[in-house]
Amino acid sequence: MTQGASNGSKPAGQAKDYSKYFDFSGAKVISEDESGRTIRLNGRDIHIVSEPNYRQEKQRGKEEVQVHYENAIPDELKSLGLGRKYLIYTYGCQMNEHDTEVMRGLFEEMGYEPTEERTDADVILLNTCAVRENAEDKVFGELGHLKVLKQQRPELILGVCGCMSQEASVVNRLMQKHAHVDLIFGTHNIHRLPHLLQEAHFGKEMVIDVWSKEGDIIENLPKKRTEGLRAWVNIMYGCDKFCTYCIVPYTRGKERSRLPEDVIAEVRDLARQGFKEITLLGQNVNAYGKDFADRDYRFGDLMDDIRKIDIPRVRFTTSHPRDFDEHLIEVLAKGGNLVEHIHLPMQSGSTEVLKRMSRKYTRERFLDLALRIRGEIPNAVLTTDIIVGFPGETEEQFEETLSLVREAGITSAYTYIYSPREGTPAFDMPDNVPYEVKQKRLARLNEVIGELSLEHHQSLVGQMIEVLVEGESKNRANVLSGRSRSNKLIHFEGQKEWIGQFVQVKVTAAQSWYLKAEVVGEPAASSQAG
Repeated sequence: MTQGASNGSKPAGQAKDYSKYFDFSGAKVISEDESGRTIRLNGRDIHIVSEPNYRQEKQRGKEEVQVHYENAIPDELKSLGLGRKYLIYTYGCQMNEHDTEVMRGLFEEMGYEPTEERTDADVILLNTCAVRENAEDKVFGELGHLKVLKQQRPELILGVCGCMSQEASVVNRLMQKHAHVDLIFGTHNIHRLPHLLQEAHFGKEMVIDVWSKEGDIIENLPKKRTEGLRAWVNIMYGCDKFCTYCIVPYTRGKERSRLPEDVIAEVRDLARQGFKEITLLGQNVNAYGKDFADRDYRFGDLMDDIRKIDIPRVRFTTSHPRDFDEHLIEVLAKGGNLVEHIHLPMQSGSTEVLKRMSRKYTRERFLDLALRIRGEIPNAVLTTDIIVGFPGETEEQFEETLSLVREAGITSAYTYIYSPREGTPAFDMPDNVPYEVKQKRLARLNEVIGELSLEHHQSLVGQMIEVLVEGESKNRANVLSGRSRSNKLIHFEGQKEWIGQFVQVKVTAAQSWYLKAEVVGEPAASSQAG
């Protein structure tokens, strides 16, 4: 589960003047009206409906968020995709995966068919991530490859969407150097995809429509989930924490919660469809309901209601330690379909570094929270996120991270080298930890986590565990893999027909990152054990 990011340092420089990103002195304005403006730049016409604005993305207004339930696809667009195929490449987090599910649903309600072959696709979208610089590098690299395909097939529509599109500097780069891109839109107006596709199909211009201020909540959007086993359910959008290293509050907007009745209705529908596991999604799920003006209903209340729905497993991601309250711990302790795996991003074990990160909690508070969770949920498995090499991190402060990992009983972690993100406060901090030092710290951290993971796995040998069978091994015949309630990866021999079912296994051997087991109970009705 550990993984390192490239990119450790940025060149020293002045803070960017964001007002200049759309000051194209070499561009010719062709037209301007209520639908936006059209410019000609480097030989291509560009229709700018709306553009990213850093200052607007940073603001947190008091405007009431409206909830809309109307159909996102007008009747006249429901046949736009007949005879056409689409392909979406997804980068980044589960929220991006969920956005892709929505876009798949929109495509297919318009008559498009999915394809995995880019040479067959009539529309290719890159749903992007802006959290780390190497994710952006991958997207621009992919755009370079797709340029050849676009030259061979000029009618192909190539689009960039997601978090990168919310960054003014990225859109500027696309306009200036990637004229083969036809469509750019952001995270707040995915529901506008049918109209944007119509404009891209029938026009020759590059179309840019990026809402800088978050939109309303759009319900009833179709979703095309690729498997009938596990499902993502978005419960809220945006983030108000403004950690100094993070671009998400700018790309995803302010925190706004879906109404509980809409979330619960979606979960009930997934239960009726036979899904075995759902994961509730939010940039900070613990903040759910804080924005409700008409009701006192928080994340613990939502989990307590979903606990009563007949679906075997319920997970959530991701948490913020600052908002993890006592009521939520009490509800999770009831068990049932609420699994005991809790992902609790630590980011650093040093109070001083946490302060520079603007995490708004201390080392002691994080440890106290971990101990309180274990006190109420003795079999809880805690995983985390950790950044090494944050600006100013000393060797002593890094050692504090290693010790907190041990004291909090962390058994697995996503680990990263600090990656500066343009537009965040940390971008202007002196990035004074040498990259070689960051690499060594990452390796040491991963070694410690590997030891703790193996130690925990060894304690499970001989235990009976319930596994949701996910698939076959790519390397060995008759070997299946699946996950326990605590999200442990388990390999065991079994029959292909068991995929999608629950089996009881006995753990026979421990590895650092997975367990080996033998089946002792073939698929039957799911129990809550394991």
